[in-house]
Amino acid sequence: MAEKEEINKSEMEEVTPIPLLTFFKLGNFNLSHRIVLAPLTRSRSYNFVAQPHAVLYYSQRTTKGGFLIGEASGISDTAQGGPNTPGIWTREQVEAWKPIVRAVHEKGGIFFCQLWHAGRASDYCFDGVEIHGANGYLLDQFLKDQVNDRTDEYGGSLENRCRFPLEVVKAVADEIGANKVGIRLSPFADYNDSGDSNPEALGLYMAESLNKYGILYCHVIEPRMVTQFEKHETKRTLLPMRKAFKGTFIVAGGYNREEGNEVIASGSADLVAFGRLFLANPDLPRRFEINAKLNKYDRSTFYTHDPVVGYTDYPFLETDT
Repeated sequence: MAEKEEINKSEMEEVTPIPLLTFFKLGNFNLSHRIVLAPLTRSRSYNFVAQPHAVLYYSQRTTKGGFLIGEASGISDTAQGGPNTPGIWTREQVEAWKPIVRAVHEKGGIFFCQLWHAGRASDYCFDGVEIHGANGYLLDQFLKDQVNDRTDEYGGSLENRCRFPLEVVKAVADEIGANKVGIRLSPFADYNDSGDSNPEALGLYMAESLNKYGILYCHVIEPRMVTQFEKHETKRTLLPMRKAFKGTFIVAGGYNREEGNEVIASGSADLVAFGRLFLANPDLPRRFEINAKLNKYDRSTFYTHDPVVGYTDYPFLETDT
């Protein structure tokens, strides 16, 4: 009898999906799992034009019902965050993105474009837009009191510092519809000397203010990622932002399989964005499903310009036996 009960328990564990692999309704989009490809600057878009090798890169990481956020794309020639990053301000650049998005759609994926900095934008062939308000770039510089030293209506008080980023949110939502708009924030981070003296208040104010525009999601970097690559112990949490924001809440910041399942199961987030692990494991959802060993990422190749190495050459799992 005991042996039979043990067998039944084992069978239940096999058929019960892990939290990261459960269905989620993201606005009008039906997601088959909660593992998101984080926006990753990869410096492989020569002359600010997305390249054909990106078709393979993104399609490798696409699953039916999977959600992908593309690398940040500049909206003007003065809005680039780095060399060899893609743009979306010329017809050539827009046309270069179309086969990439088409490849994702052909495999049943949902693809959002992340936009550097500010301004009005059309979603072109993408399913939607993520506004980049994190990582020490322009919008984040407005938000943070350690870098924003303006004395006009865009500086000083918390309300003033958040004014311009929220104006951008409104402009993009008005242009393409709030149900196609997300924003990425990093209130606790100190990238590019953009720190804040009260990140809890900043994050909460932004979460509450974003509700006015009814955007699809808020994508926030965990407090432990004060710097770009290493985790730091902290008692700070995103829970106040999670509770305040009425849309979908996405978290990112050094998550592994166990932590991702835990944050979903506890209700602390709706979706989890994975960067380095998804880069090194193009079949990450499948590996998480069977708890397979993960490929190790090679940090030295993150920002090289090679079209293959450290980009599309990470191996998939062997065919299941």
